[in-house]
Amino acid sequence: MSSDLRRPELKALPRRIRVLFINDTARNGGPGRSLLSILKFMDPNVVHRAVLLPRRGVVSELLAPVADEMHFLPSLVENPIEPVTRAMERRDFDAAMPIKVARAFANVGRGAYAVRQLTSLAKQGRFDLLYCNGTNADFAGGAVAWTSGVPALWHVRYTSLPPALRPVHDRLADSAGVRRILCVSHAAAALFGHCMGKTRVIHNALDTTEFARGAIDGVLRKELSLKPDVVVFGSQGRILPRKGYVEMVRAAKIALDSLSVEGREKVHFAVLGDTPEDIAPDHLSECRELAKDLGVAGKFSFLGFRKDVRPYVCDFDVAVVPSVYADPLPRAVIETMAFGIPVIAFDVGGVAEMLADGETGALVAGSPPDVKGLADQMLRYLNDPELRRRQGVAARARIEASFDARTHSRAIQQEILSTAGLAAPKLE
Repeated sequence: MSSDLRRPELKALPRRIRVLFINDTARNGGPGRSLLSILKFMDPNVVHRAVLLPRRGVVSELLAPVADEMHFLPSLVENPIEPVTRAMERRDFDAAMPIKVARAFANVGRGAYAVRQLTSLAKQGRFDLLYCNGTNADFAGGAVAWTSGVPALWHVRYTSLPPALRPVHDRLADSAGVRRILCVSHAAAALFGHCMGKTRVIHNALDTTEFARGAIDGVLRKELSLKPDVVVFGSQGRILPRKGYVEMVRAAKIALDSLSVEGREKVHFAVLGDTPEDIAPDHLSECRELAKDLGVAGKFSFLGFRKDVRPYVCDFDVAVVPSVYADPLPRAVIETMAFGIPVIAFDVGGVAEMLADGETGALVAGSPPDVKGLADQMLRYLNDPELRRRQGVAARARIEASFDARTHSRAIQQEILSTAGLAAPKLE
């Protein structure tokens, strides 16, 4: 079907527009936190915010205060080999192959049932739009737009797909039911060359009042018993191979080996995050073991999952975002920049769309990842407190100017209204 769709004729807004926001995972992660920033500053007099999740969890706790209604749909599959009766756990990867196959077939049926349930909810709830937040949500919402007649808006937070799924994805993206595609970066938008007419790029954003120096007390230094003059290189995110924590540990080893005994006492590395239960093996354990094998375990703290990362991130002196794949737009970059912290990162995906090299941090060659270059930048920032201060100030200014959730949320609200063919109310 052609993607050259005629822009819907805008009608005056007769009532609050009813939007079903579909988030395809209940576990912690960037998509859920980004959706929180959107819903928090969306005008509740204009948009009725209904949220749908597979189950209760960290994300439901985040979104409940800013949602007008919550729905849970257990048939919305998060992992193709998850058990039918509960959420995926790491031990499920060790199940016998016949069990995995049986679960996969069962989950195909569950997925079809989820589409039926979503179709019923979309119709009975008289929703004007399906807002699809995440990869699985895009597939489900695209199908439901066809079965229910309720248009869908995709919010794309990925830069690649399994080859087997790409044809179906492209057909759905090009369909009339998916009226608008919002991408978090130009790197993500590259997936939609066949339907650019309906594609827009709107970067992630955050509440700049919550991510700011003085907004919250730091606990990292106290928890790790670090002296005030220790320079902390910190990172946050899900601990997965593609997130580059192996490269970060190896770079730390190179940097530490070049320092004197006294110099080593002035630096520490800290990482927040864990490996989700539905991913195997446990990469967090692998990274801890690597740090031990390289002899840097005493200088490298893997702190695990923290529900609120702000009291830890605000104690960073330099942030490291070591993703080694085309990361669409990692929130870790803007969250640390908002605290006035310079960022070192590999130049991959959408990172350069947030981080201004030489102004708010440093970009290191990422294809392949230049581990030695990352180590060199660590040493540069360690030895130059004025560089850290100057770029930290610039980082905060950039976030305030371009990544504030208030402006971001209203821009997305306008996209929602336009996609549904409704005109925005006049501002007072």
